[in-house]
Amino acid sequence: MGYRYDAGEVITAMVTPFNEKRDVDYNKAENLVRYLMESGSDAILVAGTTGESPTLTHEEELELLSTVKRATANNCKVIMNASSNCTETACRTAKLAKKEDIDALLAVVPYYNKPNQAGIYEHFSQLAKSTDLPIILYNIPSRTGVNMLPETVAKLAKEYFNIVAIKQSYSDMDMISEMRCLCPEDFSLYSGDDSLTLPMLALGAKGVISVASHLYGKEIKSIIRNFKTGEFKAALNMHKKLFPVFRKLFMAPNPAPVKSVLANRGLIEEYVRRPLVELTELEKYELFTVMDACEIEY
Repeated sequence: MGYRYDAGEVITAMVTPFNEKRDVDYNKAENLVRYLMESGSDAILVAGTTGESPTLTHEEELELLSTVKRATANNCKVIMNASSNCTETACRTAKLAKKEDIDALLAVVPYYNKPNQAGIYEHFSQLAKSTDLPIILYNIPSRTGVNMLPETVAKLAKEYFNIVAIKQSYSDMDMISEMRCLCPEDFSLYSGDDSLTLPMLALGAKGVISVASHLYGKEIKSIIRNFKTGEFKAALNMHKKLFPVFRKLFMAPNPAPVKSVLANRGLIEEYVRRPLVELTELEKYELFTVMDACEIEY
């Protein structure tokens, strides 16, 4: 299958490191980028939900984007989150991000407003017209309160060549099958949940926009590569090993669990911005117990 845009197979939705005062730690962000590049990430998503975008200022987002872009030295794709429940704001972010010479944008279905399918279509239409950057749609009804239907996705993919892919965080496989049937062949589908990567590969997904790739990037890459080369048992075995960890990384609101593990590795501090809170000692014990049981070094 030829893709109209190739963002790679493993895209890491990068956490935003904070210091004790909960200011953005740009030095640790640079170090984290280099670590992710060495551990299997094909692309890095900046200021997504995992990056705590709801609590970042626009100035922080742009400085973080500049930091990440500099740290990659053009050896890794950089994707900017241009999500907003205000269409005008999303378009403005897209134009500002373009100045950093990034590779693509990600944009979520507008949240809180609860637009109907016509409103969702108009939002993404205006965003597509505002930039020539590739756009990855993001459908996550559990957060936005609205589900973007396959017909809407297909209409956008057919009418706007720079709408190139979708991150689908929704476990309804029939809906994903319908999307695969309706959308152009060169339109990419990404799993938005690590635990759904393997089943979605069977429906033609290209890869995953991942949280767990902070910790198991090479192993997640192996699931995808083994599946695509016909080594289905090897892909399934790695999925089964990591599945308990995939689930446990969401034992508390993302990204508190993954930040706790990264802090344990000495890569960042564990701080999250309010209203999120850090893991309790009991939660950390439960998380690390599950990770130890999967018998993969991290």
